[in-house]
Amino acid sequence: MKNQPIFNYQSEMDKLRTRFQFDFVSMALVQPAEDRFVLTWQYASGNINERYKRIVLHSGKGIAGMVFKTGKPMLIQNVNADIESRDLYNYPIIVAEQLKSLGAVPLWEGSRVKGVLLVGYRKENVLDPRSFESFQEGMGTEFGAFYAKEVSQP
Repeated sequence: MKNQPIFNYQSEMDKLRTRFQFDFVSMALVQPAEDRFVLTWQYASGNINERYKRIVLHSGKGIAGMVFKTGKPMLIQNVNADIESRDLYNYPIIVAEQLKSLGAVPLWEGSRVKGVLLVGYRKENVLDPRSFESFQEGMGTEFGAFYAKEVSQP
């Protein structure tokens, strides 16, 4: 991680939620090798319960797992239209937080994805490609110890 002052992720997520008027913001981080590199949601703002803390994802599973695996942002404008109801169990954060419109961006450390920042609404079609892009631009290139865009190692 970069050398920098202590970064308060919870406070920054609260600020993002207020600034962009999201219903929910959360950050998943990769756990160490002894935990088989699973992703867990570490911070949340606007959560309706504490269930997010018990969600464990593997690479390629769930929103965070797919963003982690591909290194690309993901947008779901309308959960009801874009995800079959029988497949919702693959997206536990959507179910736990009753999200209907959401996006997730990878958080990079050098050339590796180390986390995922998820933002969302509990109403359909609120987050569209334009507003998701606006959020990504407004978020900036750095988020604490992470980069919002891949940075090659020198």
